[in-house]
Amino acid sequence: MVDCDQYYCSVESLFRVGIRGLPQIVLSNNDGCVISMNRQAKELGIPKFAPYFKIRELCNKNNVIVSSSNYALTVGKYFRHHML
Repeated sequence: MVDCDQYYCSVESLFRVGIRGLPQIVLSNNDGCVISMNRQAKELGIPKFAPYFKIRELCNKNNVIVSSSNYALTVGKYFRHHML
């Protein structure tokens, strides 16, 4: 069994070590909605699937790391993980 909670954020912070421990969200295609967030972002009250334009100020005010979805990185890692 695999726990994929915060998957996109976890993969992003794996490759960007400097953002570990900071509030982080990952946005959907075209940066429309929140598709993943870490615990620190959840504690700020950011709702999952919220449109980014509605939470942009909250993110700026709290120095939230905002990333665009990177499917080449995350899906590739997913398949490599399951091929083990």
